[in-house]
Amino acid sequence: MSALGPVPTNATQAKERLYSQLAASLGRMSRAIRQTADLCEHMQTDLHAMRVFAGLDAAKFMTVAAELNPDEEEEGRSESGSEGGR
Repeated sequence: MSALGPVPTNATQAKERLYSQLAASLGRMSRAIRQTADLCEHMQTDLHAMRVFAGLDAAKFMTVAAELNPDEEEEGRSESGSEGGR
């Protein structure tokens, strides 16, 4: 035994090397998980914006369709009104 403490053996050195690799792997995994969480948050924001824009486009489409085809809408109202009077 030396005055500086126990002399590291090959097994001890291998164990230290493996723990070092494990620590590096856990650090990379932690960064990847943080990045994934950030991307999920951005995706939620984008999906919400897509829902809003889809709703606006649908409203525009229905408005234009109603303006281009006013006769069909009026015929539907008059038919339902005449059936109720029978």
